[in-house]
Amino acid sequence: NISSLFCSGSRSSKTFKPKKNIPEGSHQYELLKHAEATLGSGNLRMAVMLPDGEDLNEWVAVNTVDFFNQINMLYGTITDFCTEESCPVMSAGPKYEYHWADGTNIKKPIKCSAPKYIDYLMTWVQDQLDDETLFPSKIGVPFPKNFMSVAKTILKRLFRVYAHIYHQHFDPVIQLQEEAHLNTSFKHFIFFVQEFNLIDRRELAPLQELIEKLTSKDR
Repeated sequence: NISSLFCSGSRSSKTFKPKKNIPEGSHQYELLKHAEATLGSGNLRMAVMLPDGEDLNEWVAVNTVDFFNQINMLYGTITDFCTEESCPVMSAGPKYEYHWADGTNIKKPIKCSAPKYIDYLMTWVQDQLDDETLFPSKIGVPFPKNFMSVAKTILKRLFRVYAHIYHQHFDPVIQLQEEAHLNTSFKHFIFFVQEFNLIDRRELAPLQELIEKLTSKDR
């Protein structure tokens, strides 16, 4: 049971961020419902495409919020396995290590444990999503000129959480029977960032083989 996992362990509740809700009745909510309906068809390549007549910024915004919620939940299931002791550095296999900097509070990248890094990362993403000047939720409020570059940075960082889970915590994912859920979520994420060219190929290197495996069936 996923919900009981969230409540167990003192750390889980700290790292698990509240779900970011898109206001009901808003156009973005309609877009989210559209995304969920097309996902249900099982064709992920079709599901990520920009719906006719829709604004690209808005579509990217809705999906970014959705991916934040998905990754938040997936990481929430394995927080008990991701500790200062088990993961003293934030890594995605032996060749990739991430150091945290957000450019404002922490300007010079710092080496920190995976749980600390992911806590910084998810808090930072949440702050961006809650910023009405960056992610306007009201109809008619324009997106800022730098919206796409902000979204790209968010997605690039969210990818690192997937990469860490796959490389360091895949065993508990299998034990918890979350494997299909993780794969579907990641595949959806990859199709989305590929469709709109949102993450540099070099950034995806830690999971390149998996990406090729997951996407080759749908060419």
